[in-house]
Order: sequence, then C-alpha cells, then structure tokens
Amino acid sequence: MGGKIVFKEYDPDQLTFLPYKLEELVPTGHPVRIVKQVVDTVDVKPINRKYKGSGASSFHPRLMLKLLVYGYLTNTYSSRKLEEQAAQNVHFMWLLGMKKPDHNTINRFRSEKLSGVLKQIFSQIVLLLEQEGIVSLKEAVFTDGTKIESAANKYTFVWGKNIKANKDKMKAQLDELWGYAQSIAAEELKDTAPLEYSEINPEKVKETISKINAALDDKEDVDKKVKQKLNYAKKHWPESLARYDEQEKLLAGRNSMSKTDPDATFMRMKEDHMLNGQLKPAYNLQISTQEQFILNYTLHQTSTDYQTLSSHIEQYQALYKDLPKAIVADTGYGSDENYGVLARKGIEAYIKYNTFDKEQKDGIKAFSNDSLHYNEAENYLVCPIGQWMAHIGNGQRVTSSGFVQLISRYRAQNCEGCPMRGVCHTTQGNRVVEINHSLRQHKQAAKERLNTEQGINLRKRRPADVEPVFAQLKHNHGFRRFLLKGMSKAEVEIGLLSIAHNLRKWKT
Repeated sequence: MGGKIVFKEYDPDQLTFLPYKLEELVPTGHPVRIVKQVVDTVDVKPINRKYKGSGASSFHPRLMLKLLVYGYLTNTYSSRKLEEQAAQNVHFMWLLGMKKPDHNTINRFRSEKLSGVLKQIFSQIVLLLEQEGIVSLKEAVFTDGTKIESAANKYTFVWGKNIKANKDKMKAQLDELWGYAQSIAAEELKDTAPLEYSEINPEKVKETISKINAALDDKEDVDKKVKQKLNYAKKHWPESLARYDEQEKLLAGRNSMSKTDPDATFMRMKEDHMLNGQLKPAYNLQISTQEQFILNYTLHQTSTDYQTLSSHIEQYQALYKDLPKAIVADTGYGSDENYGVLARKGIEAYIKYNTFDKEQKDGIKAFSNDSLHYNEAENYLVCPIGQWMAHIGNGQRVTSSGFVQLISRYRAQNCEGCPMRGVCHTTQGNRVVEINHSLRQHKQAAKERLNTEQGINLRKRRPADVEPVFAQLKHNHGFRRFLLKGMSKAEVEIGLLSIAHNLRKWKT
C-alpha cells in the first residue's frame, strides 16, 4: 500500500500578517521593469504640450505611455483589454501605481495625445541604444517593407478609374442631350456652348441641365426618353458629382481607397489566409533596422516600395540630424530616382536592380539593351555585329511617382539582311533602342558595389537583419491588422509596436 497523501496547506480566507508589496511580486529583470526604467528617462514634453491647461485632472502622460508600451510589449493592443490588465494584472498594477485608466481614456491618449509626437519619443529610445553601443546611426542600415491591413471594412472599394469612367459616361450622355436639344431648339441655345470635360462639376452640370430643360420646355414633340433622362440627371447627377469630387480629393492621386478608412489604399496581401493575394485596404510599413533593432519606421499609402525610400530617408535625417553610411535593400528599391537620391545625400546604395540576380547567374542577356556597348565620348551604341547605332534624339518619361527620366534614342544604320536579325529584333525597319543613361550608370555602379567583399557581406546580412523583425511583429506577436483607422493613428500603433520591439530585444 502507498503512503499517506499529504497536501500543502491552503486557506484562501487566511489573513496575512503583513500585506504584500507589489514590488515583491515583480521579479528583478522582468520586462515591466525595463519599460519603467526606460520611459522614466525619456522627455515627454512633446506629449505634455498636447494637454490644455484647464479642466479636470488627467493621468500623467508618462503613466499612460508606460501602460501602452508595456501593453504592446505583451501583445495587449485593445484599449478594453488594457483597462482589464490595469485592474487585474500584478505587473500592470505595479507599473501604474494602482491607477486604473478606463478604455476611453486609453484610446483618447493613444489616438490624440500621441499623434504626431510619438516619433520623438521613439527616436530618444533609439539614441539610448546608440549611447549603449548597441547600434550606430552612422553605419549601414537594412531597409524593407511589409503591408499591414487597415481596420477598415474589407469590401468598401472606391476606385479612381471607376470615378473617371462614371464621369466620362455622364459627359457623353450630357453631350447627347445637348445635341438633341440643339436639333430642335437651336435658337434658344444659341448663346450657350456645351460643357468641356474640365467643367464636369455639380454647379456647371446643374446649370446646363436647367438650360436644356428651359429650351425644351415649350417644344411639343420632345422625346419622352429625353425627358426621363433630364429628370434623372437633374435629380442625381449633381449629387453624384459632388461625391466623386470629394472622393477624388481623398484619393489624392491614388488608384483606390476604402470608404471606411479613406487613408488606406487597396493592396495585394501576401499573407492573406485564402492564399490568393486578395486586395485589402492596407498601409505599406517601411522600417530600417540594424542588429534587428528598428531605427526608423514610416507608413505609406503606396503599395510599391521604390516610391517610399526618399521620404523614409528624409525622416531618418529629421529624427537624428544625421544619415546612415549605407542603405541595404532588395530589388524593390532599385530605381533611377532612388539611386540618385542616395548619391546626392552621400549614402552608399547596396540596392539590387531588377535584373541583378539573373545577371549574376546567367550574365547579361544577349541582344538586350544592356548588352550594347556605349561610346560615351561620341555618343553612339554598337550593335551585336559591330554596327554603329547613331543617336537620333532625346525624350522624357515620367514615372508613377512623378520622377522625370531622360531617355536617349539610337537607331541602327542598316538591319536589312543581317544574319542576327531574327534574334536581335523583330520590328520592321532598323532597330531603335531607348537608353536611360542615368539609370545605366547607377546600375553599373550598384553592380560593382554589390560585388565587393563589403557588398557581398551586407547582402548576406540583409535577410537575417530586417526580415526577422517583420516575422516577430506579425507572426510571433500577432500584429497583422491595425485597430485604429486613419494614417496618423496607424502611425501611433506602429510607433508603440516599434518601441516595444526595441525594448523587448534590448533587455532580453
């Protein structure tokens, strides 16, 4: 037989001789102590300035910042969950000195008080990392981007091309109505003219419809369908155009937006659970890292990475009054514009262009524009069989970001009967090529730089430095979707997430 079973003494109603101190319940080296230590050292004056001098007393900004930073460090993002933790979790209770902000207070602080100023707090913490010798703001940084879904409803599309198509359709129908009115009431409309496309706005359309109605008012044989169209147009078109105008202002040149979060753009999401790259309202998050610490973060409304680099670097300079020695990034950033921006700022660009990896493996493709020898002194190209291709003119090409590229055109002298004609080009006449000499030079310099010992080392480090940070944020800590709508509020969330990531990595 077994021995007597003995249980530890347990009496939940037993009184203790002395009450517990919360301090005794928080282990030394616990992350909550790190949050308190670091947030106590930062200057919160930028947040203080957001408060008005009169009214009821408020929770101290430092207390609220600690609550949010530790919340994001422990994957507690909801304001209601943070309210619960402040009342129930020993670590939160110790950190807040038993203060209990409610979820409305937490949400207002996050949405309003941190908007536009949190980056100043974030940069102070990065500077502390530099003082500790953990990172260097003057050395190479690794830059990459990922898309994070907006808090907007998924299926609230507004497409710029649809707005234009609807306005085009409206203009065509209005022209038809005008033409019909002219055919039977030319005298009444002799002092007016049909609308130009630039005049398709609520006031002008309303005015034109009124003129057509007035001209047809005393005519007996007016087509009933025309009358119906005019009545429909009078009732609906001005209101629709006013809505289109407002939507175009919110789009601000973008192709799409969400009705429930106009700042968000529809982007193709790689991590979509359907695994079919669904379009969803999202923001493009760009970060620069070093030793897997986030040194800079920016949020963008464009889905293409190459359009984000210039403003991303400008913010880095604004935060630290300095620039990194080098930027290492993948092919998504390799553009004429970006190479030029970095060159002017004195930053070494370890950035691949779109054909770099293929060239490394297979060499430059035969008969491609890049394979043609260029004589810079006399400004001509040499075709694959050694024939000169004379310069025949220059032009410009404007990219989707508005950057103007200078293009030079060259034409072969005589392709007739050339044995290479079938593989060289298939167009009629002599071969004509267009060359962007600025990009050609940037690509050559990038190729040489990337193949140095330093370039090879940085290329190997890039995926091991910046990509794991995204894995930490999105997979390990479950941040795949913003809680708040709007660009400024989403930036606050990313700022809190970045601070929490840096503190988590710093002290663990």
